Amino acid sequence: MCHNIIDGRYHTPCGHFVSMSTRLQDCLRANCLFSRRHVHPVGCKSQFCIRLMALPVRNPIRVSPTVCSNCQMGGPVPVGAMGS
Repeated sequence: MCHNIIDGRYHTPCGHFVSMSTRLQDCLRANCLFSRRHVHPVGCKSQFCIRLMALPVRNPIRVSPTVCSNCQMGGPVPVGAMGS
């Protein structure tokens, strides 16, 4: 299945991941709606086609030795934090 790859910064003290950019990883399957190799026309209703993407993958391209800005401000824990 196709999935998104999220590049971002990982803050080691608090364990939070802050996304910076997202890109699509194509599975190249003919039966995946999100693939550029999907064989059916737009609006495909085939029950055999994959209609969901796999969970996104977090790729820490920067590792920060400080806490994230949200933790510095004493704010709530961000949704989807790696360490939480």
